Formats: sequence, structure tokens, C-alpha cells
Amino acid sequence: MTDASLLPALQTIRQRALDVAPRIAVVLGSGWGELTQHIAHPTRIPYSELEGFPAATVTGHSGELWLGTLGHHQVAVMSGRKHGYETGAVDGMKTPLRVLQALGCEVLVQTNAAGSLRASMPPQSLMLLTDHINVPQRTPLLDEAGNARFVSMVDAYDPALRQQALTMAARMDIPLHQGVYAWAFGPQFETPAEIRMLQMLGADAVGMSTVPETILARHAGLRVLALSFITNMGAGLSTEALSHAHTLSQAQAGSAQASRLLAAVIGGLDLS
Repeated sequence: MTDASLLPALQTIRQRALDVAPRIAVVLGSGWGELTQHIAHPTRIPYSELEGFPAATVTGHSGELWLGTLGHHQVAVMSGRKHGYETGAVDGMKTPLRVLQALGCEVLVQTNAAGSLRASMPPQSLMLLTDHINVPQRTPLLDEAGNARFVSMVDAYDPALRQQALTMAARMDIPLHQGVYAWAFGPQFETPAEIRMLQMLGADAVGMSTVPETILARHAGLRVLALSFITNMGAGLSTEALSHAHTLSQAQAGSAQASRLLAAVIGGLDLS
């Protein structure tokens, strides 16, 4: 039975996109916004019209839900997310993800911008997440009750979906790294000492999103695939000055190729 709190947003979506029954939900981070140009027959709904969806407060996040088709699949694409550093809460994406699951989504594809911790993965690289490190050890499941809150995070990033993404990238001759993503709370960037710590912990990239949504998705039974767009080297690993403006400029420079790969990966996924 659908949670009554989800019904207003569900009704709005179904009224605006009568023929769309998405199986794949997508969350777009910085550097991935051009994916929306690949959506066939799109319907766009501002978050402001969807009860429980977050207001867009971060530059580069438009705050719209796109519904349409990518390749073989109908999709629901969220252009923008709520970050923990905006309010201090890390469950800001709970309602949107549960609404999209109630629409029929079985898979969550996530994207983000991240800093590299490896010299072999410079800015403009793309990385497929194999695992993550929840550095602040925060969870969006605090208000969940019972045994269902104890969610296994083994293979949080679905191995079969990852292999399909790698195969598509090779087919398109687009390099796609693999690695572990560390979630830092932000909004400040990490110190050089923190970057050295994360390297020692086994992280390959660091960013300020994605992990809470992955936890929410796994709690809901959704399979997860996630990719990072590398916008910079971690603090102390280069001489570049870190800023959100720098992140956005790097993301914009590589957005076309990243989004082209993402569209092909999503459109060709075998969900069986």
C-alpha cells in the first residue's frame, strides 16, 4: 500500500505524464545535466509542483523532474538533489526516491561531481563507483523502525549493472575508471591532511553527495548504479584553487561526453 504522504506528488506526475511508466530513476549531479537533451518526448515538472521534493538551492541543479524515454527504457530523471550540507539533514531525498519507486522504478542511476585521489585519474575523467566510504557515518534511516532499517551495503552498487556500464563505455571507446567514492559532508572542501587520510582508507574519489541516496535506495530494494565526473584533484594533490565555480566550469567542459555515455548506458541496460 502506497504511503499517503507520497500521493500528492504521485498524482501530479501521473496527471502530467499519463503514458510514462518509468523503470529507471536517475539523479543528475554537476557535469551530467546534458543528459536531459537525450530524453525523447520529455515532460518537465518543477520540484516546486511536487510535494516533498527539495527546493533547488545549489548552482548547477535546475530542480526539475523529467519524464520520458532513453533508448529502450522509460525514465524519471531528477535534475538536482538535496545535499546534507544544505540543512544538516541527510534524508532530503527520501520522499522523491520513494515517489519514483511507487511509480514503478526498480533501478536508481546516480551521478555526481567528485575530486580525484589518484594521479592516474585526472580532471575530466569518469569513474564508476564500486563501493563507498560513509566518512561522517550519517544515515537517512534514523526514523525507520524495526529490523528493516538494518540494510546490508554489500554490493550496494550492483555488479551486473556495473559490468553493463563498462561494456558500453568500451564499445563507445570512452575511458571509464572504477573506484571507491568517499562521502565528505561539506560544504567546505577537504584539507590536504583529510585527503591523505582518505587515500589511506582506500578511497579513489571524494564528493559531497550520493551515499545517502544509495542507502535510501538499498533500503527500498532498488538496484543502484553510480558514476562520478572528476572535476579536480583533491586538496594538496595539485596547485589548482578549489571552489564551486571551478567545479562547475570543469563539469561544463566535459558534460557532453559524460552525458552521451550516460544516455547510452541507461538506454541499453538489461534489467532482467
